[in-house]
Amino acid sequence: MARMGDVLAGFHAAWEFESDSVLIRFERGIRTPKLFQALGERRIPLEAIAGVTLTPGKRGTVVLHAVPRAGADPLMEAAAGQLKEGGDPYRLVLPADRETLAEYYADELRAALTEDAEPPERYLVAPPEAPLHFKAYDGKASFDGKAVSFRWFWTGASSTKWKAGDQSFPVTGLSGVEWRSPEVFEGHLRLLRREPAAAQPAQADQDPAAVVFGLGYGPVHESLPFAASVLAAVRASGPAPVTAAAVPRRDPADIADRIRHLGELHQAGLVTDEEFTTKKAELLAEL
Repeated sequence: MARMGDVLAGFHAAWEFESDSVLIRFERGIRTPKLFQALGERRIPLEAIAGVTLTPGKRGTVVLHAVPRAGADPLMEAAAGQLKEGGDPYRLVLPADRETLAEYYADELRAALTEDAEPPERYLVAPPEAPLHFKAYDGKASFDGKAVSFRWFWTGASSTKWKAGDQSFPVTGLSGVEWRSPEVFEGHLRLLRREPAAAQPAQADQDPAAVVFGLGYGPVHESLPFAASVLAAVRASGPAPVTAAAVPRRDPADIADRIRHLGELHQAGLVTDEEFTTKKAELLAEL
């Protein structure tokens, strides 16, 4: 392994190599992705890394990527592959003239890794610490480490949520978290309950155990660390959590209303042609 304390600095972050981990320190510059700024720094144990790659990047750069082991990091488990490349905290972008140095560290890391394809029994990377909170479109979400609370906004919450009232969910009653990026249509954070009294509604805006995102509401750098922290607390409280849940098929009339609304957003220029086509196909597939 590289000498303890060696540092490899790239754009937006620097990796410090220790005997049993890599300490990633993120910059706080104006061009640094907000998620990186929110994370500050992350210590990644070597046992949490499945592999290391070094590939050409854009505009004269190379990318050193530590591939996380499945089930080792609550942040990446909550993200479920939805992060854009530029927002992946495991990627270090460097000038191309540092490729030889980056290859050296990549080889050193590879030599220090152990082959273990099985998901670990516990998270190996520490989650963002509670308390955490953020504003969604229809309410404020808060997490104190023991319970998640939703306080509805009268300007955004559905009548179903208003009738249900503000909500509080102890982590001991949850089985997992479903995070859908605010950067896509119908982004939301949904809490999955261990023993729901009834099936959870298919639509997040009708589910009192979910908050929905919107333009400027529930941004990635706020809602994803929140989801990761809740997910880690759920795992610590009982059996391994899940990050998604099967939902019942929607009513055809509801599908038609959603496609109509999607078309309005498309005509207004708020949804691209590609997003419109993809989402419409997804909605039709639910019939």
